[in-house]
Amino acid sequence: AAAGRVVYTGAGLRAYGQLVIVRHGERYLSAYGHNREVFVREGDAVRAGQRLAAMGRGTGDVPMLYFEIRLDGRPVDPLLLLPKR
Repeated sequence: AAAGRVVYTGAGLRAYGQLVIVRHGERYLSAYGHNREVFVREGDAVRAGQRLAAMGRGTGDVPMLYFEIRLDGRPVDPLLLLPKR
């Protein structure tokens, strides 16, 4: 998504598999779940476009990626935040 700092990596939150959470400033978080392999650690600074993880599989062994943006703790539609084409 955007530059930020990794605040969580792990599998401690049920239903997300291996999860990476990045904080973008004070108000935004992005979450990437169901990863097969994670390439960052908690505390790492990351840049936009950087590879954070490799996509894994979800329930039923189906390829899956979970992506979410949160603003002030609430999920928002990421399409509303992308530049217009």
